[in-house]
Amino acid sequence: MPSTRTHAPRGALVFDMRQLGRQAGSALTQTRIVPAPDDLRLELIGVPVGTDVALEVRFEAVSEGVLATGTAIAPLAGECARCLAPLSSSVTAGFQELYLYADGRHDRHDKHDRHDRHDKYDKHDRYDQHDEQEEQDAEELYYLDGDLLDLEPAFRDAVVLALPMSPLCREDCPGLCAECGVPLADAGAGHRHEAAADPRWAALKQLNDTENDHQDRRAGAIDLQEG
Repeated sequence: MPSTRTHAPRGALVFDMRQLGRQAGSALTQTRIVPAPDDLRLELIGVPVGTDVALEVRFEAVSEGVLATGTAIAPLAGECARCLAPLSSSVTAGFQELYLYADGRHDRHDKHDRHDRHDKYDKHDRYDQHDEQEEQDAEELYYLDGDLLDLEPAFRDAVVLALPMSPLCREDCPGLCAECGVPLADAGAGHRHEAAADPRWAALKQLNDTENDHQDRRAGAIDLQEG
C-alpha cells in the first residue's frame, strides 16, 4: 500500500488520484500538514486560520469512485463557556466520504433523461417531486474533477461537527461570580457578598435612626439641666 507524507501549501486539500488508479481494491494513504482554512469555528471556539492541521487520509478505489477515510488533528483557540477565560486545546475529527467518478455524473443524467422520455405522459406533479428529490440528493454527492479529489468540503464538515459547543478551561470550572463577575477560581472558596438590604425596610431604618438620635439629644439636654 503506497504511502506519502508532505507538508502542503495553503489550499492543498486537493489530492491527485492518478497514483491510485481505478483498479477496484487499490489503496493509497497520504499524510499531510495543511494550513487550516477559514470559518472552522463555532461561537466560542475554533481552529485559527492558517494553523497547521495534521491530516491522514486513506484513499481506496471502488467501482463507483474513490472512498476517502481520514483523520484530522487541529489546534483550537477560544474562551471558556463558564468563566470566559482564553483557552487552547486540540480536536480530532474523523470522516469518510465516497467521491464518484465524473463520468458517473453523466451516466446518471442520461439515465434520468431516458426515464423522463419514457414516462412523459405520467402525472407531472409526481415527477416534479421526483426531480426535486433527485436534485437534493445530487447536492449531497461528491465528485472527482478528473483525477483530482477536493477533500475540503468533507474535511470542513467533519472538523466543525467535532468542535465542542460549550468549551471549558477545565471540567470543574466554577464560572463567574453572579454579583461582581470575578472568576470564582481566582476569588477563592471564601468569596461572598453581604446580602442586599430589602429596600422596603430602608425607610423604616432611617426613621428609627432619626428617632434614636433625637432621644440621645433629649437625654443630653436633661443631663445638662440637672447638672
